[in-house]
Amino acid sequence: MEHPKDELKDIVVGLEQRIVAYETKLKDLKKKKEKINEEMATLAKYVELAKTIHRVEANKAKLASLSEQIISDKTVEVQVPATDVTDQSKEILLGRSKYVGMRARDGAYAILQETKQPMHAKELCRLLMEGGLQIRGKTPVVSIAASLKRDPRFRKVAPNTFESVEPAANS
Repeated sequence: MEHPKDELKDIVVGLEQRIVAYETKLKDLKKKKEKINEEMATLAKYVELAKTIHRVEANKAKLASLSEQIISDKTVEVQVPATDVTDQSKEILLGRSKYVGMRARDGAYAILQETKQPMHAKELCRLLMEGGLQIRGKTPVVSIAASLKRDPRFRKVAPNTFESVEPAANS
């Protein structure tokens, strides 16, 4: 029969081995999570780039059509501006200039106007930071939520979830 002291020693050694195994597994999962987060951020930038290029091309097509219509009417000749997408695309891919120099609430308003749907402060914070906005404070999400609550351009639709409100027309 084993001595109780030896039995406890075996239990402790077994637990130590499990702890090491769990810590290793946790470390591996964290690495995978980081890689997935990086891939998601890259894909989000590619989606934004594709949307920007699509917007530019659609505007070019509209301008070309309008230009042809005006020229065929023989009234005024319209010059279609040459839009250089390259610089804008680089900045979007690098993800650092979209909201630089803006106030958080102005950037959040731009995001909500673009998406046309309510968004949680955590998601707004992530998008703003990816766009280059520096948010000071220990709790950026709380800071953004508090800022949006005080701004009449936003309406709270759920806990820490906001939508943009069209500004009232001046009478």
